[in-house]
Amino acid sequence: MERHVELLNIECLGKPLKLEGSLAGWQQLFWDGQLVSQKAASSDGEGLKVHQFQLQSANQHSPIEIRLEVDVRWQPFLLDYCLLADEQLLAQGQRTENDMARQAPPPHAQASKPGPLGLVSLLFKLFKSAKVIKVVLAGASIAAYSWLFSFQFALALLVCLMFHEYGHIRAMQYFGMKTKGIYLIPFMGGLALSDDKINTRWQDVVISLMGPFFGLLLSLLALLIYHLTDNPFFAALSGFNALLNLFNLLPVLPLDGGHALKSISFSQNRFMGLAICGAGLVLGVVLSYQLGLTLLGFLLAIGGLEIFMEWKQRLNSHLIPLDRYGQMVSAGWYLLTVAALVGVIWHLAGSGDAMLGLPLQILKS
Repeated sequence: MERHVELLNIECLGKPLKLEGSLAGWQQLFWDGQLVSQKAASSDGEGLKVHQFQLQSANQHSPIEIRLEVDVRWQPFLLDYCLLADEQLLAQGQRTENDMARQAPPPHAQASKPGPLGLVSLLFKLFKSAKVIKVVLAGASIAAYSWLFSFQFALALLVCLMFHEYGHIRAMQYFGMKTKGIYLIPFMGGLALSDDKINTRWQDVVISLMGPFFGLLLSLLALLIYHLTDNPFFAALSGFNALLNLFNLLPVLPLDGGHALKSISFSQNRFMGLAICGAGLVLGVVLSYQLGLTLLGFLLAIGGLEIFMEWKQRLNSHLIPLDRYGQMVSAGWYLLTVAALVGVIWHLAGSGDAMLGLPLQILKS
């Protein structure tokens, strides 16, 4: 189901007045859950829109004329509103992108009485709430990586994955999103999940890049411990973790780098977004073929579908785009993180140890 952003939620005559809309200028106004006004999409999707409707108050015989004036600008996002009742001012104010990023997500609708499939779904949710699935997946991941490499390597890999995913979790919590925790998937890595949806492209960038950024912090910490103790384990941990997070920053959907690239490019225009994300998809196909990464090829199919949906729903997207400053900050954050991870790998390769130089050899290949 297509979702639109909640632009405004204020009180009107003791009941909630909620305005939903999209970048194309489409708007719907609800009073106490009932549709009272709507506006069609416009050519530029911005500018002043006036919603007018009548309400019948229990204390008055004649209906009350309600007027909501909304002036929206998308880049940078700015919404000015003015609410009047019979020409008397009830409320006025302004909303920015920060307000949109931190607004509480809409409550989930209550499900009807479950049938047989609903009961199965309920049992599955109870199963998840007991954290059994997380434990099972973590155990399966340790077993899988121990079978491929060693038990010690498996534990080190899980530490890297957990630290990376915790970065995503912290970013979600920063925006007030409810998190469902971290799920470790054998041979695929990990997933940080949330029930809530994002409202802005900036949220997408921050949540995507905080995983690799936390990975960078772990590599720097391990590198520091290595120089203090001369223990080669921490050097290997630093280099391998840097390579893992650098791979995740490839500009390929659905990797973290691909998500950051998608938000930056589609904030400019849909043609630029399609061209840049399409180039990332081609890069992913080349890497998948040359390195024989069948799993990456499967993920690329998901990424290709995501690019198509972004292109198709660009004008009706509920995500507030990045302004020019936000695009530059996002691109700078991405490039600096990539450069720092490469720097860690390059530094370790200079030690002369063949094992520590392996990540650099992989990059060169």
